[in-house]
Amino acid sequence: MKTCLIVDDSRMIRRVAGRIVKDLGFETEDAENGEEALDKCRIELPDAVLLDWKMPVMDGFAFLKALRKLPNGDKPTVVFCTSERDINHIVDALSAGANEYIMKPFDSDIIESKFALAGLV
Repeated sequence: MKTCLIVDDSRMIRRVAGRIVKDLGFETEDAENGEEALDKCRIELPDAVLLDWKMPVMDGFAFLKALRKLPNGDKPTVVFCTSERDINHIVDALSAGANEYIMKPFDSDIIESKFALAGLV
């Protein structure tokens, strides 16, 4: 079964996104900031990462750059899921290695379509 790491400082977002991703056939794990997520990735890389941008300790952008430097860190498909709407943020995220970008608020159709575009489902 494919795995997805959901990284967001909001417990509610992690819970809602987790239900949606589980319905898509993934096992899920979550982290409340980039540092915690990076620690989990050092142990075992997920197939996918659903990633928020603004978080305490380590934000999503810093996490993405660090993830891509890990051995096989290019393998997980990273989908930013954030309220950041500035085009420069989107360009920066995609340039740093994000595969897709979702704007909050999201629903199951949006996540499913972005995961499909990224080749996850």
